[in-house]
Amino acid sequence: MPFIDRVDAGRRLAGKVRHLRGEDVVVLGLPRGGVQVAFEVARELGAPLDVLVVRKLGVSFQPELAMGAVGEGDVLVMIEPVVRRAHVSKAELAEIERRARSELDRRVQQLRRDRPRLALTGRTVVLVDDGIATGATVRAACQVARAQGASRVVVAVPVCSPDTAERLRKEVDELVCMESPAWFFGVGQFYADFRQVSDDEVVDLLRRAADEDPTVAGAADPPLRND
Repeated sequence: MPFIDRVDAGRRLAGKVRHLRGEDVVVLGLPRGGVQVAFEVARELGAPLDVLVVRKLGVSFQPELAMGAVGEGDVLVMIEPVVRRAHVSKAELAEIERRARSELDRRVQQLRRDRPRLALTGRTVVLVDDGIATGATVRAACQVARAQGASRVVVAVPVCSPDTAERLRKEVDELVCMESPAWFFGVGQFYADFRQVSDDEVVDLLRRAADEDPTVAGAADPPLRND
């Protein structure tokens, strides 16, 4: 196992993004597990930490199979080959998306509480997860970050499937990935301890990061652009 747990992965990943120190950086963690990794990265960079919430769109008869994802700002990313193979109707897709967006809104409120999201306009966003399989969630998150004004998007992860890594390199400004083996079967196989992270743990990490860095008190960006 290359990583003991997400804290270990975050500390090791942080060493790979030190070249970003000195830039106007915001670190965004994907909940839940990505926030634990992102906390360590933000500490190393001396950068503020926020959460970016997106929701996977799962096929109705196999919810763990992602056919896309939704993100804040009405972002929708679809994996068309999966949609075609699953024979998902427009009506079914619309209902799955509706439920996902409702859950997304609930989770944003639960995780951020009353704290406004961090301003991203003109800044470098380092988007962190604990690992990437299909990439649908991360791709949605990247689009959200760009819509919120990020001038540069860097995806930093401990492990990523090789096919997804190849696609992501074409879509982001920089991909920092420590492990991308051909024998990738799932993110959990690369951790000795891959226990679930609770919402309360995410809220606590965001609070701790805010306490350590007063710059997180800044106002959020203007409303999302439509372009």
